[in-house]
Amino acid sequence: MRILIVTAGSRGDVAPYTGLGRRLLEAGHEVTVAAHPPFAGLIDGCGLDHRPLPGDPRELIRARARAASWDEARAAMAAFLDRLADGVAAAVADGADLVLTAFGPAALSRVAGEASGVPVIGAFLAPACATREFPLAGATDAEDLGPDGNLAAGRRLLADAGALQAGAVSGLRTRLGLPPATARTTGADLRPVFHGFSPLVVPRPADWPSRVEVAGYWWPARPRDWRPPAELVDFLRAGPPPVFIGFGSMAPGEGERLGELVTAAVARAGVRAVVQAGWAGLTAAGDDVLAVGDLPHDWLFPRTAAVVHHAGAGTTAAGLRAGVPAVPVPAMADQPFWAARLHRLGVAPRPLPLDALTAESLATAITTCLTASALRRRAADLADAIGVEDGAAAVLAHIGAMGRG
Repeated sequence: MRILIVTAGSRGDVAPYTGLGRRLLEAGHEVTVAAHPPFAGLIDGCGLDHRPLPGDPRELIRARARAASWDEARAAMAAFLDRLADGVAAAVADGADLVLTAFGPAALSRVAGEASGVPVIGAFLAPACATREFPLAGATDAEDLGPDGNLAAGRRLLADAGALQAGAVSGLRTRLGLPPATARTTGADLRPVFHGFSPLVVPRPADWPSRVEVAGYWWPARPRDWRPPAELVDFLRAGPPPVFIGFGSMAPGEGERLGELVTAAVARAGVRAVVQAGWAGLTAAGDDVLAVGDLPHDWLFPRTAAVVHHAGAGTTAAGLRAGVPAVPVPAMADQPFWAARLHRLGVAPRPLPLDALTAESLATAITTCLTASALRRRAADLADAIGVEDGAAAVLAHIGAMGRG
């Protein structure tokens, strides 16, 4: 089959699909990933075809940060979604027998699939169906509201997401010659849906509808020609395992401020550190600090003593796979959910929200990760258990059954 994977957002919204895509490729399918242009190299390097989606999520984050009001931020999002809608439609129209869609562009993927007569399957990285068992990622600051409160908060979140995308969805239906939708839909209404995280991390809620599954993690593929930089290899050999520090796609433009904070925290904790620039352009200095750019977390994280990160879904998964404790520093969206989950699983101290982060609190959390044997033991045990799972298998089996049908 010609399979198109549609995703939008940061590197963490793309990398897991390279692993799923490679498994599909190895099963004999043709696989293309539709994503923003900055990720063309990552996708091509993993042996997958790429179709560009318009827009730069970094610019959207900056525009929302500069917005003087919610109406202004909403207008920036609406413009981004309108461009994205046309890109998703063009990617599907370029040819596909099946679309796998991330949650963010799911409503747009459904419209494009309907217009092209192509089935669409949900492939989500975070829980996307309301449940009584926990509040959905982004519904609250990950605080349990009780069964009724959790369900209501999840439904409100999905309704808000549908409202935010309603204009883009309606406009796309019109441009593609489709009749107006009879009801507002979101990715949560899609069936089937496979969630790409471990049931040991988030067990499947008992009240989720049928055909909504928790499949297990889709581990990012490593680009085929990638080699670790010599400078990094030398740094790792020169002393004890360092702490990784990186905030992914968060805080663009705040690299200098955060770099000073990180430099001070590393000195206070008395550790060596590998600091990843990310979208913030994070800079840190010191004899025991090495600055790096993008590189595969599956190679680096097992060589560290702990990982400090923004608790995005992909980085959270990489830390769990590596079996080392984490210091979650969430900022927005699904990050408070994953940060709270890491703490509840016993592999991280309490989360440190990015907007309240200090050198003192970060140094204390790093020290806790390095000295608390229970955190390290639990992280290692959980990594062993997750390591035997095969998150891609359920997706491959479903697609295989479709082909035989």
